[in-house]
Amino acid sequence: MKIIKSTGPEIFDIELEKDLLAKNKSLAKENKKRLDRSNILAIDIMGSIGSGKTSLIKAILKRLRMGGKVAVIAGDLTTTIDAQRIEEEGARVIQVNTGKECHLDANLIRQAMNHMKLDGVKVLFIENVGNLICPGEFPLGAHKRLVVTSVTEGPYTLLKHPYIFAEADVIVLNKIDLAQAMKVSPSQLEKDAKKINPRVPFIKTNVIRGIGIPKIIEALGLKP
Repeated sequence: MKIIKSTGPEIFDIELEKDLLAKNKSLAKENKKRLDRSNILAIDIMGSIGSGKTSLIKAILKRLRMGGKVAVIAGDLTTTIDAQRIEEEGARVIQVNTGKECHLDANLIRQAMNHMKLDGVKVLFIENVGNLICPGEFPLGAHKRLVVTSVTEGPYTLLKHPYIFAEADVIVLNKIDLAQAMKVSPSQLEKDAKKINPRVPFIKTNVIRGIGIPKIIEALGLKP
């Protein structure tokens, strides 16, 4: 089989991309400094649409029971559905709609923090837009990055999208109760994860039932 590999965008696109990524990286560093000054731990939650990002955040909040000491920035293209679900757990929530953009960026996070009341906040969750490609290239200033995938996404998700998993501090495999029905091997997905990023925890979960949530909380360095 002949394989054609991309050599990258055209020259003018390369220069534009370099400038964009460099600016985002600079803003991300500023965001992190601001969070450090306020002693806020920020966690970027990434994953595909339907992988369980919102359900995971809700499950963690239920365990932590920190109420207003937790803030959440919910990223989505157009809706406020996820933000409304998270508000049910008592966290401070702000919605960021990206329109046609497939990811959050450091500037949007800066704007969101400017509009949030962060006094007394100890943990900030950032729910990124559902995507396994773009978010990995745009650091936001978070201290840790967690990627959620699920068995319903098929057996080759990690192999097809290695870059975002390589950037993760924690990898979560959700919906393990459906593995047999989907004919997906969680053990094989764990092996794939370890090849891509051997240094980070790989945690199997059923978020709806709370399975694996304590391990995630521990891996993120959170205290209930």
